[in-house]
Amino acid sequence: MAKKKLVKGLWSKSEVSLLKKFFHNNPTAKVAARLGRSTDTVKKIASRMGLKKSKKYLKSLGRA
Repeated sequence: MAKKKLVKGLWSKSEVSLLKKFFHNNPTAKVAARLGRSTDTVKKIASRMGLKKSKKYLKSLGRA
């Protein structure tokens, strides 16, 4: 199976919008795959934007 080429560079408004919409309640790896970005990049941008996982999502993982 071929690896999907990752996007590099600036984030578009639509990418930022998708990140804000999906980051809180979805696994970071799933969000990264949807955006075509690396997991580390998504974590870094989400942190810079002040995005956090929701309490409900963390509880579903067994973390509170």
